Amino acid sequence: MAITRDEVLSWLKAYIQVIAENMEYLTELDSAIGDADHGANMNRGFQAVLAKMPSMEDKDIGTIFKTVGMTLLSTVGGAGGPLYGTFFIQAGNKLAGKMELTLADWTAAVEAATNGVINRGKASVGDKTMIDALTPAIDALNEAVKQHLSISEGLMRSAEAAKNGMKATIPLVARKGRASYLGERSAGHQDPGATSSFLLLDTAAKVWANL
Repeated sequence: MAITRDEVLSWLKAYIQVIAENMEYLTELDSAIGDADHGANMNRGFQAVLAKMPSMEDKDIGTIFKTVGMTLLSTVGGAGGPLYGTFFIQAGNKLAGKMELTLADWTAAVEAATNGVINRGKASVGDKTMIDALTPAIDALNEAVKQHLSISEGLMRSAEAAKNGMKATIPLVARKGRASYLGERSAGHQDPGATSSFLLLDTAAKVWANL
């Protein structure tokens, strides 16, 4: 089984909907430790992606991801735009020319995307950022590839790992981004970037559950 281009497009459409549905929740999380704009910014960016979807339907997966990334860079304010833009552009570079993906392809793309975010934001695990959700998810994906698991099983495990990583941000004191200005007061709040990253991987696991 493989993840086809059409399934990638279905996942993107589903994530756009998930972001719209969770916009107020993400903003509520961000209001506690940030600028209270993560939900609105992400929704604005992904609605712009939705408007570009018709132009992506005949493209390869790498081009689709790079288009998403460039759209987010140009439309999302705050830290989310550069970070999520980088995520999708780096994933797109890794998947250049591909029309379908194996679990190993997806894993390599998420890893390249996350490394791009790390290089851009200079964050690491424990800093209370999206990296806290993405890094354990990559570990779970790599383990699933080693064990020759199905795509759906690998994605389910990565989503579960991302969820645990997201929840692990609650007691942390932020060391990067706007939340770091709060110091100790940032503890006790779930990181909004880790939350939107979990939703990204959770949506993939749900949309591709039969692969």
